[in-house]
Amino acid sequence: MMDEYVELLFKEFHSLLGEWSALAKPIAIILILLFSWLLDLLCRKIVIPAVKKVVGKTKAAWDDILFSEAVIGRLCHIVPAAVINSLLPLTFFDKPLIFSVLTKVTEIYLIIAILRFLLSLVRSLYLISENSGGDRNRPMKGVFQMIQVIVISVGVILVFSVLFGKSPVDLLVGLGAAATVLMLVFKDTIVGLVSGVQLSANDMLRKGDWIALPKHGVDGRVEEVNLTTVKVRNWDTTIYTIPPYTLVSESFQNWRGMEADSQGRRVKRHLRLDMNSVRFCTPNELRKYRKEGLVSDEEMQAEVANSTVFRRYLIRYLGALPTVNADMTLMVRQLQPTEHGLPIELYFFTASKEWAKHETDQADIFDYIIAVLPKFGLRVFQSPSGADFKKT
Repeated sequence: MMDEYVELLFKEFHSLLGEWSALAKPIAIILILLFSWLLDLLCRKIVIPAVKKVVGKTKAAWDDILFSEAVIGRLCHIVPAAVINSLLPLTFFDKPLIFSVLTKVTEIYLIIAILRFLLSLVRSLYLISENSGGDRNRPMKGVFQMIQVIVISVGVILVFSVLFGKSPVDLLVGLGAAATVLMLVFKDTIVGLVSGVQLSANDMLRKGDWIALPKHGVDGRVEEVNLTTVKVRNWDTTIYTIPPYTLVSESFQNWRGMEADSQGRRVKRHLRLDMNSVRFCTPNELRKYRKEGLVSDEEMQAEVANSTVFRRYLIRYLGALPTVNADMTLMVRQLQPTEHGLPIELYFFTASKEWAKHETDQADIFDYIIAVLPKFGLRVFQSPSGADFKKT
């Protein structure tokens, strides 16, 4: 109905010009383009500054991104595109071929304008999710890239439907026959897309996580998770790129539980005692240990091995250290003896989770333990070296 009314206006415009009717179309085109330009100028000079002024008064950060100049500018650009799409083809109402071509061109122009706005909107939503507290570390980039692919795919289908004069549903039905070929061509993209969604939905991986995938030589921090790749900066500063599908199909180690959720970092190491040095404590040694609180009165009445006193001493020693989190599991246990000695395993958690500090605390503890062994009449087992033979 609106088109018929506009067409009547153009006919009246032609009749009013009389002998100048040949200039009717150029004048109408210039007026339509000028009107569209004025609308675009109005949006850029009045609407966008007004929105920015309102948004600037709020304390929230998300509206600064959602109503940014890029998003609002592309939204405003839809208005002149819609005017051109509605009016420009009607200037050639008496020339069906030109009218048909202009209609398709302006419709495609309008679709592209809407598509650009939707893509900028998706990007702004991604930036909001990156800055939000709950989703800041989630790999949402792959999810938003998937949405962008869907938006672009829908836009391409609409453009082709306009070009060929077919319904978008008919085009989708026709694409069904080529689906197998498309899946082969875009196999990696499709698999990466699905894997990226799985990583995000199951919270398997976040930006900043420390992961280890020894099979592929990966051991470092996750820098980026996108549609087709996961970028990891190894501790040697090299950057590895692996497909998301690898992380979904294979097992990998994520240290987030230790760094973010745990109250300490685990130490699980053992040293081997020379079994020839394991013996019962002498009465003098027991009296000495009793004064130090290493044995009880009941143990004074029985035979106690020096390795037993040593294990109990280690538990007390570790529990009193400020560098050890005594509230977490703390255990000193004996493992299966072998031809390489009697393994004594220490299982505890350091209070510091920072890598360098953790290694330093761990080394200090074992330095002390090795140095204190002779106090209990024990020796560390080690294979004879050249210096040992030289002494004999």
